[in-house]
Amino acid sequence: MSRTADSWFIAFSYEQVFQISEKQYPVVGVDLGVKELATLSTGIVFPNPKYYRGNLAKLKRLSRTLARKAKGSKNRHKAKIKLARHHAKVSNLIKDTLHKITTYLCKNHAKVVIEDLNVTGMLSNHKLAGAISDCGFHEFKRQLEYKSKKFGSQIVLADRWYPSSKTCSNCGHIQDMPLKERTYSCESCKFSLARDLNAAINLSRLASS
Repeated sequence: MSRTADSWFIAFSYEQVFQISEKQYPVVGVDLGVKELATLSTGIVFPNPKYYRGNLAKLKRLSRTLARKAKGSKNRHKAKIKLARHHAKVSNLIKDTLHKITTYLCKNHAKVVIEDLNVTGMLSNHKLAGAISDCGFHEFKRQLEYKSKKFGSQIVLADRWYPSSKTCSNCGHIQDMPLKERTYSCESCKFSLARDLNAAINLSRLASS
């Protein structure tokens, strides 16, 4: 049994029956990002709804209201519940988005290749912390891991130092790619492609390497 805000939840254990699904694609590379939540090597893009940043002003306002209430008072308890309830709402919105993406990936792809992101290190960057919280990368990976067993797919983790964004998916040339550059323009073969899609294609090829 657990409690979130003023709601109680009971957890039940059960024997899971795997739902091995017929796969539409043998492999897919997934590039996770802040601007676009997930870009697939098949060309499909899942936008980032940015629930956390969209609700940040209200969360701050509720926090200030809580801080002004007298400790031990009924009004402080009410304010605390109201803040916790809104945090839970934002968290559930993010999880719902991730559930839809991860279910689609595991049901329709035999192999799913993602980067082994250093989420803790990314969160230590205060300029990116809010944006990273919106993405829920750790939860994304957690959902993929158990759903891959449920739907009979395989998760392939690319080394976090693999230069997926710096490598040309056409000729293999590697060049620097500042974060502000959203299009990969190869200095060697002159190939040009959206940065995230280029990275996703490179990741997909790791499944057969």
